[in-house]
Amino acid sequence: MNQPVHSAKLKPTEVPTARESGRTNDPARTMAEILAVATHEFADKGLTGARIDEIAAATRTSKRMIYYYFGSKDGLYLAVLEEAYRRMRAIESDLHLGDLPPMEALQKLVEFTYDHHRDNEDFIRLVMNENIQRGDYLRQSQSIQAMNSNAIQSVQAVYDRGVTQGVFRAGLDPVDIHSAISAFTFFNVSNRHTFGVIFKERASQEKADTLKREHVVALILRFVSHQIPA
Repeated sequence: MNQPVHSAKLKPTEVPTARESGRTNDPARTMAEILAVATHEFADKGLTGARIDEIAAATRTSKRMIYYYFGSKDGLYLAVLEEAYRRMRAIESDLHLGDLPPMEALQKLVEFTYDHHRDNEDFIRLVMNENIQRGDYLRQSQSIQAMNSNAIQSVQAVYDRGVTQGVFRAGLDPVDIHSAISAFTFFNVSNRHTFGVIFKERASQEKADTLKREHVVALILRFVSHQIPA
């Protein structure tokens, strides 16, 4: 199950046709639809519980076509992980944090991360499932590692400007800042059901608000800065 993913495409004579699945011949659209459905399937049931048959039925394709595009169930799972991280990092890169003063840039990053996680519960569940896999599939993806490296560099740039301008305290590691942001915003979604059972008056009905957005922002800014009033 946790072996390296190999993309073993079918021979030309074995390539599935659009007629076979009743779809129009639009590979890019077909792959995007498969990824969208597979994202929810893997997030809801995990790698072991997800079924290719159900993904094929929901996308009006065939198992044969899914395997043609993604090689295997493991290959599809890895593609889902990569697309989930790609979407998040693509939006994050459009925040233009370098155009903002350090404090505003950090606040915008925290608010974005909070909103993204709250509005994309499937992403949180995918990460939770990948932790069950001990990160084996994420470890195989050079693209995810590169994207996350870029995210740390973005935090580093904001932090360094803040230290230079005297608004952030020196001596922090950008990975620690990133981890703190992730910890609060991730917990807000990952633990909302158990938290709601234990503390019934704090149960979330639709979107997670175990931790309030403004509280998370304040916690992170106070962690990084020595000038935020209590």
